[in-house]
Amino acid sequence: MIRKVDYIVVGLGLSGIALVEKLIENNKSFVVFENNSQVSSVVAGGVYNPVILKRFTPVWNGHEQLQKALPFYKKLEKKLNITLDYSLTTKKVFTSVGDENNWFIASDKPMLTHYMNPTIQKEKIKGVIGDYGFGELTGTGRIDTPLLVTAYKEYINSLGNLVEEAFDYSKLMIEDNVEVQYQDTIAKRVVFSEGFGLKKNPFFNYLPLNGTKGETITIHAPELQIDFLLKGSVFVMPLGNDNYKVGATFNWTDKTSIPTEEGRKELEDKLQKIISVPYTVIEQSAGIRPTVKDRRPLVGVHPKYAQLAVLNGLGTRGVMVAPTVAENLFNHLENGKKLDSEIDIKRFE
Repeated sequence: MIRKVDYIVVGLGLSGIALVEKLIENNKSFVVFENNSQVSSVVAGGVYNPVILKRFTPVWNGHEQLQKALPFYKKLEKKLNITLDYSLTTKKVFTSVGDENNWFIASDKPMLTHYMNPTIQKEKIKGVIGDYGFGELTGTGRIDTPLLVTAYKEYINSLGNLVEEAFDYSKLMIEDNVEVQYQDTIAKRVVFSEGFGLKKNPFFNYLPLNGTKGETITIHAPELQIDFLLKGSVFVMPLGNDNYKVGATFNWTDKTSIPTEEGRKELEDKLQKIISVPYTVIEQSAGIRPTVKDRRPLVGVHPKYAQLAVLNGLGTRGVMVAPTVAENLFNHLENGKKLDSEIDIKRFE
């Protein structure tokens, strides 16, 4: 029996979830294909922070993205009856006097004044190595992305809109400029939100999605006792019950989602430079971030097939940018609004 829908969505990570929420909000019918092959949304730290702490500069459109993202996750908390948003202060470990000076200068910039406390914190923090003090960021936190992805998938399944299988591109029939057919489903549009899986997509694999492997470890450290996100050469993020997530590595050559001994060693070596208490590694995870060379998402319509669109390349700040780019794409597809030129895939044609 043929099923007719407005949208087929391929992939249910952060970008897929954000798009599906727009479809539901606007009474659009849809079916989602998800085969759990891409795990970057699940293993991600889920941190939201509109300041690049390596250079003390603002994230691209970070303030505006957060204005959309935080209400978006609050809405999902109510809908799914779960807790997703954990507001956390961030403390940046300074390693030199130069860091202090750069912090003072940056904290006076227009957007950064919303988040950066200009006062350097000199008090010692038990278990933390910080000889030059700390800079404090407010308005930051984490989204529990593993819980979000799991709960949202169950929700879509309860609606009868989830197909748990790999999408077979060879079975997609594009016969005119109005609809497409995939197996027993006819749709007006297909949106691919596959993360690094886009590399195997024959319609969009021309796009420069690099993919960067990231590994994290979870540690148990009862003596640490911090209730903020500690940021040095790695982040140390409290999860509760004396557990902390530590990450992340950046590997541009290994394209597998398999945790490695090298990744664990790198994280532990860096960790031991910012904490001075014993700990036990209780878990290690790995995933491929969908990254792009110009650090902007990949959003837009196929140059030949108007029914096919892509929503991808969210990189390391997916929790912040996903609601913004999903809304941008939806308004483009449904209302003819122009895409933000910085994310439009036309920049690579």
